[in-house]
This record gives sequence, structure tokens and C-alpha cells, in this order.
Amino acid sequence: MNERILLVEDEEGLRMTLSDRLQREGYVVNCAHDGIEAVDMAQRLPFDLIILDLMLPRRNGFDVCREIRHSGKNIPILMLTARSETVDKIVGLKLGADDYVTKPFEMAEVVARVEALLRRLPSKTADSRDVLHAGPIRVDLRGTEVTRDGRVVNLSAREFQLLRYFLENRGTTLSRDQLLQTVWGYGGTTFTRTVDVHVASLRQKLEKDPQQPELILTVKGMGYKFAG
Repeated sequence: MNERILLVEDEEGLRMTLSDRLQREGYVVNCAHDGIEAVDMAQRLPFDLIILDLMLPRRNGFDVCREIRHSGKNIPILMLTARSETVDKIVGLKLGADDYVTKPFEMAEVVARVEALLRRLPSKTADSRDVLHAGPIRVDLRGTEVTRDGRVVNLSAREFQLLRYFLENRGTTLSRDQLLQTVWGYGGTTFTRTVDVHVASLRQKLEKDPQQPELILTVKGMGYKFAG
């Protein structure tokens, strides 16, 4: 395994407990204690995943997430939050977080979310010819790079996974439940709003006019279809 995780948590007890559990699962864990340290480490060191607390000293998790995404890094981000308000989760997802866990949580749940995020990353050994095209959109599966009209589009890891699934199933209407199960690894309909948030974000980044999408279409009462 040996995937490398950056754990950003200012609460010492939780940081130690979670770090120990992840290391027992076989991960290499580096820790940051505040938002500024987190951004610095994420920029300098190679990580496969970031576990990011929302409430941090010096710079909060929202700002950290935003800065990491603006730097062009597509590292999966799992956000930890003590808040239960839906709006905070939606803000995190819009800023580029790929998933979230609300405190208090079971350690097994965090491990499961970590495994799911890492499992859905494109293979590091993928053939360099693995490139998908859809009109002006070019997706390099190996380099995890997306361009539109030759310009790089910065996507979160989850947005990249969702776009890839749309492209691989272009022309097929995909329900929110199907997308949750395949891309997120969730069962049931609890997190359907998560799909809508990510689709809206993809439209903002890929569509010529996000208000009148031509690539990712809404199929009323059913789900979404990639028509590009």
C-alpha cells in the first residue's frame, strides 16, 4: 500500500489517534497542526490524499482547500467537520473537497472513506495512450490532466472521477443513485445533493455557458447524461 496521507488536525488527541490508526492500516502519515503549515506541506511534498479539519488555527479548512485547488493539485481531500449544517458541507464540496465526515465519527468510517477515495484514483501505471476526448475537452487519464481548448482545467480528484465516468458512459442517462454508488461508493439516496454540487462545479469549469449546458445535461426526474 504505502500511500502517503497528510493529516491536518489541530486537536492533539484526535490527531494522534487517527494517525496511529491509519499507520496500522499501512499508510504513511504526515501531520500538520494548522492551516498555514498544511498549505506549505501540500505544496512541497507528494501526497496521495489529504484529511483536512475544517476548524484550524491561522487558516481554516475552507481556505486551505481553496488554495490547494488553485495551485492545480488534484489530490483527494477528505474534510473533517464538527458542523452538521448542510451549507458548510456544500461550501466544502464547491471549494474542491471530495468527501466529508462529520464529527464525532468512528475511526472505521474514516478509514473506509480513505480507502474509497484512493481506490478511485486513476492507476499510476495506466498506459500513456489513455486519453479521452469530447469536443473541446481532453482528459489524460494517466496524467490526471483535463484541458478545454488546450487550456488546463483544475478539477478536484472527485470531479475528475465523475467526469471520467461520464465520458466512459457518454450518451447514457445516469441516475444520482448510480453515480453515488459507482463514483462515491455510497449506497442509498442520502447524499444525492453531493452529486448535484459536483455536477454544477463541472459545468462551471467545462461548459461554455453553465446556465445552458451542452455537455452535461439534466434528464428531468432521472439524472444526468453526458452528451459531448
